Amino acid sequence: MTATPLGRERNREGQRLVLPLLTLAVAVTFSASLIVGPAAIGLPEILNAIFSGEADTAALIIREVRLPRAILGLTIGATLGLAGAALQGLLRNPLAEPGLIGVSASAALGAVLTFYTGLAGLFALALPLGGMAGACVGAAVVQGLAGRDGSPLTLILAGIAVTSFAAALTSLALNLAPNPFAALEIVFWLMGSLADRSFDHVWLAAPFMAAGCLLLLTLGRPLDALTLGEDAAQTLGFGLRSLRHRLVLGTALSVGAATSVAGAIGFVGLVVPHLLRPLVGHRPGALLPASALGGAVLVLTADVAVRVLSPGRELKLGVLTALVGAPFFLFLVLRLRRQLL
Repeated sequence: MTATPLGRERNREGQRLVLPLLTLAVAVTFSASLIVGPAAIGLPEILNAIFSGEADTAALIIREVRLPRAILGLTIGATLGLAGAALQGLLRNPLAEPGLIGVSASAALGAVLTFYTGLAGLFALALPLGGMAGACVGAAVVQGLAGRDGSPLTLILAGIAVTSFAAALTSLALNLAPNPFAALEIVFWLMGSLADRSFDHVWLAAPFMAAGCLLLLTLGRPLDALTLGEDAAQTLGFGLRSLRHRLVLGTALSVGAATSVAGAIGFVGLVVPHLLRPLVGHRPGALLPASALGGAVLVLTADVAVRVLSPGRELKLGVLTALVGAPFFLFLVLRLRRQLL
């Protein structure tokens, strides 16, 4: 049935409300991340701690523990949601997510190697630096395997190969860990968490995440053109090779930095674009900023939930997102199967 002009106008009005409502949701969940914790601290005290130079206990808790954790939750969630939307737009695959091109697994391997070699114990920032180095190497290998003019299928296959090899090397590091405590530390880190993060992690990872996200946000128009077909996109002046290179580089910078400081947090880049795509009229360009905000809301909400659900011994953030994301993934698979029948 063809939509009436009134129905189309209502749809456009609804689409214009998506970004303001998501921005409000980000503000609410960010505030909740600052408020929720073992120590009961009210919003006035939080604002005073952030904007004053006082050094009492409440101010130290907010500035040194909760604020960097909330900032990382916002930036990492935005990064994962945005990268997932961009990859789904490029590959035209509704099941694509940042881990598909090997960046997450390579970043995890780089961080794990700092545990295995003992570098993580020498200085605090060795772990995120190792993760970002692993992400860059993984992205370079994927680009090399896919070739200069590789198709989306070639890029996916190259990403799967790099992901499998990085996962195998990570398992090897676990198997050969010098002692059980090192292996346990690696396993806990791989589960993904924002606990015990400081502003050192924020200052190190945030510039890379910001650079990668800005690069991904410039892909809106090329991804919109790509919905008309590759030939049409080329005719409109958008080269597929340049688009792919920019997307892989943006994903490597942003997702690599996110994984390096928080570990593996899966399914955000898969779930968020699917939930928001109908709300933005199925336009890849409009989905990019919406998914960034939606990813921030999801990760901040999940991080608050792990503190509420298991206050004594926190549930790992990556575990919770997997518990939510895996059933959603199965739902998508079943829905796609029904559409093909």
